Amino acid sequence: MHYAIRHVTRFDYAEPAGFARCNLRLKPIAWSGQALEDYHLSVEPGGHFVPARAPSGLANVLRLVIDQPTRTLTIESTARVTVDRPVPIPSSDDPTLADVARMALNSRDLSPAGPAAYLFPSPRIPLDPAIAQWCAQELAPDRGAPEAAIALARRIQSEFHFDPTATLVDTPPAEAFAKRGGVCQDFAQIMISGMRAAGLPAAYVSGYLRTLPPPGQERLVGADATHAWVLLWCGPDHGWIGVDPTNGIWMAGDHVVMAIGRDYADIAPIDGVMLGSGAQHMEVSVDVEPLEGAQ
Repeated sequence: MHYAIRHVTRFDYAEPAGFARCNLRLKPIAWSGQALEDYHLSVEPGGHFVPARAPSGLANVLRLVIDQPTRTLTIESTARVTVDRPVPIPSSDDPTLADVARMALNSRDLSPAGPAAYLFPSPRIPLDPAIAQWCAQELAPDRGAPEAAIALARRIQSEFHFDPTATLVDTPPAEAFAKRGGVCQDFAQIMISGMRAAGLPAAYVSGYLRTLPPPGQERLVGADATHAWVLLWCGPDHGWIGVDPTNGIWMAGDHVVMAIGRDYADIAPIDGVMLGSGAQHMEVSVDVEPLEGAQ
């Protein structure tokens, strides 16, 4: 599948901002099953860029500095991505969760894609006894790892309701779990918290999901959004597999990986500081468009 992705973020400031420094993580990374064909980033008004290294996780980080007063800031990211990622099929040869936990502890792979950084609590995803107990019902140690991962994702999709008003970007997993509601970020964090409590290396993914309009309706420009889901490391032979607890599906041909980290704080598409006074308003528009003739 070939996709054209357009991600526009506009900031409006009540009073001129004299200085802004933003970390941008908008360029999709190289990852199994996808290839970046083209990428372009534009900023209005102009600023200057400084390369930055991702402190953890896997992300293409670019630091934007604006040092002239401005009332608006528009950041537009466009990409063309090819995704060729099959749907995983659990089999009797898959490692069990006990195998995965043991291999992760014994692994000497300290690269950003190794399991070590994703085994333990992170700033935004602490361990929680209630979440751990609830998730443990799908995480029996002798269960095949891919089978257990998709079962837990589907249970979250079934028992939690999608409610954008229930949580904020900094809502902790325990609060979203108690409400049994939230958005994709909340469901991913709940699942990761439960898996890490079981000794499993689980990572947070930021990216895009192809969405289809209702039958008979045209796709609305700008109606898509960034998405979040989960990766589980299944050993050096199987690598990372992805599951989407918001939709109860595998990460496959409809998912585009933008960045991978321990939690949202590692890989937020845009974060940073602004010096000024007054209110700030942000609008985000995202399009994930299959290219004409793509299947």
